[in-house]
Amino acid sequence: MFSSIVVGTDGSDTATEAVRQAVEVAKTACATLEIVSAYAPVPEQQLRQERLEAPEDVQWAISPHQEVEASLSEAAEIAREAGIDVNTHACQGDPVDAIIDVAEENDADLVIVGNKRMSGFKRLLKLLLLPSVPNKVSRRAPCAVLIIKT
Repeated sequence: MFSSIVVGTDGSDTATEAVRQAVEVAKTACATLEIVSAYAPVPEQQLRQERLEAPEDVQWAISPHQEVEASLSEAAEIAREAGIDVNTHACQGDPVDAIIDVAEENDADLVIVGNKRMSGFKRLLKLLLLPSVPNKVSRRAPCAVLIIKT
């Protein structure tokens, strides 16, 4: 059925729910889970300043993808606790591009993303002006897409 499943996360509660659902699908299918998170580049000058302000023993850890690595580690732990083979991917750039690239590189059979619940004007504005990550992924994915209602 599925041998490689890609799931996107940004560390949010909705993304964590998508990861949990992806773990259940991967467990049922005996599939490998590829967990993806994207990050924006941070100017080197800003990084230098943050390193100077941090305690000496943690300065080495300040990097553009520090938070992404922490989110990926937490998501991977959910999968490992369920006995799932898991790989993580911290990708610089757009989340949609990151998810699609990892799906293509791993010949994914399924991509899983969470929807972000919004209501009222904010939701209408986003629907009209800014296509969502799940919407863009569903249009560009090289395989089936499952959008988890979170």
